[in-house]
Amino acid sequence: MPFNFLKIELEQRVADSLLRKRVEIGNNSQAIIEVDAKHYINFSSNDYLGLSQHPDVLQSFAEGLSLYGASSSASSVVTGYSREHKLLESDICEHTPFDNALLFSSGFAANQALCQVLFQTATSSTQASRYIVADKLMHASFTDSAVQLNNDSKKPVFSRFKHNDLQHLQSKLTSKTDTLVVTEGIFSMDGDRGDIPGIVNALENTTSDAWLMVDDAHAIGCIGENGMGSSVVPLQKSTANGPKINVLMGTFGKAIGTQGAFIAGSNELVEYMVNFSKHYIYSTAMPAAQARATRTSLQIMRKGIEREALHKNIAVFKTLATQAGLPILDVDGPIQPIIIGDPITALAMSTHLRSLGIWVNAIRSPTVPKHSDRLRITLSALHQVKDIQALVDALSITMGCLKTSGYHNTFLTNGAS
Repeated sequence: MPFNFLKIELEQRVADSLLRKRVEIGNNSQAIIEVDAKHYINFSSNDYLGLSQHPDVLQSFAEGLSLYGASSSASSVVTGYSREHKLLESDICEHTPFDNALLFSSGFAANQALCQVLFQTATSSTQASRYIVADKLMHASFTDSAVQLNNDSKKPVFSRFKHNDLQHLQSKLTSKTDTLVVTEGIFSMDGDRGDIPGIVNALENTTSDAWLMVDDAHAIGCIGENGMGSSVVPLQKSTANGPKINVLMGTFGKAIGTQGAFIAGSNELVEYMVNFSKHYIYSTAMPAAQARATRTSLQIMRKGIEREALHKNIAVFKTLATQAGLPILDVDGPIQPIIIGDPITALAMSTHLRSLGIWVNAIRSPTVPKHSDRLRITLSALHQVKDIQALVDALSITMGCLKTSGYHNTFLTNGAS
């Protein structure tokens, strides 16, 4: 039978308790979602500031639709680049240390575009000496494209260093030229921060000719003096030699509450991408209405009201969870994982939480490494203290029920690892 592997591999996913299923959301308002006519407090959204529902953002979207329509209707290099796109790019540069920015439809597209344009374009005689060295826990949107570079090249282009391990990174920088070192501002599954000050120091003390790129998908809106992420965290401000972060990727579909992404860097990098990035050249530009709403959302975000509410909620959760004896990790961001260790137990816990009115997704391999299956809790400015108390109570009840119902793994017997 043609393509019989489809059936075989899906059946294997089922057998391994790793099959993914979509869930139809009937309604989503104020951190409450409706699924199959039942309502749940949602702790699995990346809308960290609740700005996707802010009335000023919605109004700005509506104004943009009336002015520009529902689509840009062309690539940015044809007739799809509007005043709203230019204003959004300028807004990003005004509040970060970068000269220029380029908009994309998603963070996945932005990361893929950067890999392709820096490491697959064949116009330079130095292509053979370009390298990527990325943190082991980099998001799949980046590593998927980087791994393909190794498949397409005569010699390895892409390698990884152990998570936040500066010594291991340093060992990979020796005598390499045109090296792109890549980390994340806030890691999407573990919720901890990339050691950007340490990496900057490592690059300053190496003979390798390197740039630092930061994927700030989960940091934009959540950290930085004005919420603009890792490039404006105090230790990362510009110096006389320019920003210590050379390339920044940020998304709008998480804390900013709209959709799309950007690459920020030098004028030369952006101009190069406009001319050589296939992802940019051959894609319809994001709707101008979306760009307009995103700029409004950024302006609201920088006032800091929602960001302050988010960090208060993070502190409340960590305090209540610690008091309840929950095995949370030592991270201070909106992503608060609880490591379970196997997919069956993670799924069972997620299902039991839903029976208590709490929505927390189980994250399993291959999204996370094997034996690190987890509950991925995400907090939002929309949550009330009573919501967070309900979450902690439900987690405590769920763990108690599973301990007495035959689940025996490392997490339940010895604590998180």
